Amino acid sequence: MGFFNKIKDKISKTTEAVNQKVDMVFASFHEISDELLDDLEDALIMSDLGPHVAMKCREELSKRGKLKRVETAEELKAILKEVLSDMMVENEGIDTSTTPTVVLVIGVNGVGKTTSIGKLATKYQNEGKKVLLCAADTFRAAAADQLTIWAERAGCEIVKHYEGSDPAAVVYDGIAAAKARNSDIIIIDTAGRLHNKQNLMKELEKIGRIIDTNLKEANREVLLALDATTGQNAVSQAREFAKVTNITGIILTKLDGTAKGGIVIPISGELKIPVKFVGIGEGKDDLIDFDKQDFLDALFE
Repeated sequence: MGFFNKIKDKISKTTEAVNQKVDMVFASFHEISDELLDDLEDALIMSDLGPHVAMKCREELSKRGKLKRVETAEELKAILKEVLSDMMVENEGIDTSTTPTVVLVIGVNGVGKTTSIGKLATKYQNEGKKVLLCAADTFRAAAADQLTIWAERAGCEIVKHYEGSDPAAVVYDGIAAAKARNSDIIIIDTAGRLHNKQNLMKELEKIGRIIDTNLKEANREVLLALDATTGQNAVSQAREFAKVTNITGIILTKLDGTAKGGIVIPISGELKIPVKFVGIGEGKDDLIDFDKQDFLDALFE
């Protein structure tokens, strides 16, 4: 089953919220006027696409719409999809060609970070890859226990230390274990202390040095987990995390339970960070690869 079929029903709340507002604007379409563009800009902002994306859409619709001599609302809506697609970064997936490949997952507590790691482990295990989890979130109570449960569900191995231990030491041992066991992928859970950016930066830098020293040639991904239900707050979190580390992709959780899924667009289009995975349910297989065109097709169907 393709991404479109998987996500179509799952984003029904977002589709209704965005489409309803956009269709109300386009219902009065006679020509591309300043009034129409003002209304569309407001509708996009209210749909959690944010002011940057809304302004860019306004500019491009005015330019492309007049250039193509748009005569119907359907044609204008097609151009809107085209503009949004052009703005968003293509998801090129995770390059797992090195053994092991390192996937570092960051994000504040409560966004579904550890759960997403478990689902990601399940995905790769199901693809026949050998996964090792590394419980480097030693700051949050019971984080390692939660990750252990997911390791058992996914059928993969885990390396962990006691609560409060040095996260970099856990990563060091995890890398040694991954080498010894010939693991294909090592997924590292980290503490999400965004409220203290200096400590977070030092911690991530230390972990980065351990990886550089011991797995210099390995492909490395830094995935930021965000909660779709928080709307524009998720965009703000992405912006703040991007200040302290090089984020290579986004895991957007809880997309199925919110009308605020439109934040996919500013995260990708404004921040230029690809959304790589989206969570569309509670099941262990409900983390799927993101496809921007299928998402937009489902959003504006």
